[in-house]
Amino acid sequence: MNLWGNAREGSEVATTITQPAQPPAGKRAGDRAIVLRNVGHTFADRGGNAVHALADVSLQAQRGELLALVGPSGCGKTTLLELICALQAPQQGTIDSEPAVLMPQRDLLLPWLSAVDNAALALRIAHVPRAAARSRAAALFAQLGLDGFEHAHPAELSGGMRQRVAFARTLLSGKPVLCLDEPFGALDAITRAEMQQWLAGALAREPRTTVLVTHDVEEAILLADRVLVLSPRPGRVIGELVVSAPRPRARTDGNVIALRERALELLSRGASS
Repeated sequence: MNLWGNAREGSEVATTITQPAQPPAGKRAGDRAIVLRNVGHTFADRGGNAVHALADVSLQAQRGELLALVGPSGCGKTTLLELICALQAPQQGTIDSEPAVLMPQRDLLLPWLSAVDNAALALRIAHVPRAAARSRAAALFAQLGLDGFEHAHPAELSGGMRQRVAFARTLLSGKPVLCLDEPFGALDAITRAEMQQWLAGALAREPRTTVLVTHDVEEAILLADRVLVLSPRPGRVIGELVVSAPRPRARTDGNVIALRERALELLSRGASS
């Protein structure tokens, strides 16, 4: 069996798969940053009932790739990120990943700290002296559109700015893999669209291997190199979209529209199977 599926090189067409897809053009197999093989995971809910979150998940991401995961609520997407970040251990299968950090949906900024001190928190936890940590965080603020807000507290920042501070904190962890769990899910539509453009630019300036979980299929297509579609719980990989359209991508682009419709079709098929 071809472990990489059967997508044609450069194709914009989604392919239903049960195995990892081919790496993007220009990426070598030895450049893999994340490899999951037949991962399954079950946990107990508050009532003590077994919840089968994931089943037989195999995927991989190349260094510098942005891989998006979409699927219905409760299909194990957040659990998958936690496994990649070694916050949990898989009960079945294996995970090989470069060090990864999780950015949750909520920004989790500490209200009593300034923006720069919130961003520097990862460095402080790593025992970097306060002055040095602040200096490194402040240097990143200009790149992330936060210049001049170093001393503002979270309550003084907009939702989008709070997410930028949280992203700065994530970057400053120094981990080569970023796991972003619905980072814009709590934002209004206009701010969300602005943040999508901002994230694309931020990752172009600070390249990292990135796994993005989102419920927004269009967001996944606009940002990602590849999009994996997960089934309802227990989550399995049921399809892939290879997004080779050049960036920046427009919502009105025909390729983006076609991929969005294909993703919705895969999600609908998965829900009815």
